[in-house]
Amino acid sequence: MGQFFAKDYTGEPFRLFGPPHLIAIGIVVLINLILIRFGRRFPPRWRSPLRYTLAFILVFNEALWHWWNWATGQWTIQTMLPLHLCSALIFLSALMLVTRSYLLYELVYFLGIAGASQALITPDAGRYGFPHFRFFQCIISHGSVVVAGVFMTTVERFRPFPRSILRVAVIANLYMVFVAIVNAIIGSNYLMIAYKPKTEWPTLFDLLPPWPWYIPVMELIGLALALLLYLPFALRDRKAKSAA
Repeated sequence: MGQFFAKDYTGEPFRLFGPPHLIAIGIVVLINLILIRFGRRFPPRWRSPLRYTLAFILVFNEALWHWWNWATGQWTIQTMLPLHLCSALIFLSALMLVTRSYLLYELVYFLGIAGASQALITPDAGRYGFPHFRFFQCIISHGSVVVAGVFMTTVERFRPFPRSILRVAVIANLYMVFVAIVNAIIGSNYLMIAYKPKTEWPTLFDLLPPWPWYIPVMELIGLALALLLYLPFALRDRKAKSAA
């Protein structure tokens, strides 16, 4: 148990696309495939308990992450405020699950699924491999955000519309301006917009141009991902219109 929470971990280091990483991704994918295939068949009496359980997992897992950083002397306002996209979406996802807010659903569906999926593929786990706490925390946090968005779509039968993309884009850019101000005040790099982050593994940032030009490129990539996430609904709407 000491090594499970150890700051100076001496166990197996995290390996990108190593067996534990691939198995973890596979579990998240399997959960979402089950929701996509069988979500609409879930009895109504299951829905609230499942939503509240998932919300609890999101918040409890994030609380443990903050506690661990505090206990190991790593918690700082420059790194641990919930201002990174995935960190903010963990709490927004939990609130969405509890309140069934449609606006929060739009944010989680477009920003959460796209951002957390990228974080699952290239997690920022540092040297902490399986079975360290950080390995589990990283997979659970990002995987649960994706599951939350898929759950509300398949089980609760929410769906986005074209105006949802515009609304999410406006909110996301306003939020980016706010975070840029915070970064300037406290010397942080939330949202990775003050400078390119240094990572141990290859990420999308390695393919992007230097600061600040990678920021509009990231926005274009985000728009492309949003359109891709909306594509199933566009195709379904087109099919329904043709059949009418």
